[in-house]
Amino acid sequence: MNGSDEILDPAGIEVSDLESAKVQALQAVGELQCELGEMVGDWSGWHLNIVCPEGTLLYTLPLGTTLH
Repeated sequence: MNGSDEILDPAGIEVSDLESAKVQALQAVGELQCELGEMVGDWSGWHLNIVCPEGTLLYTLPLGTTLH
């Protein structure tokens, strides 16, 4: 999400703890960067939220710095 837009992953993934979720999130961002390459553009202001099944925010990963 970037404040006004969001891309949801309704399936998500199941992990045993928050650290595993962070690792999986970083891997997903890395894969996205490899797939999109130069098409990524400017992701400043975008972030990936890690939430529990109930929707509670557990961690936010800023994408602007991660993808560049």
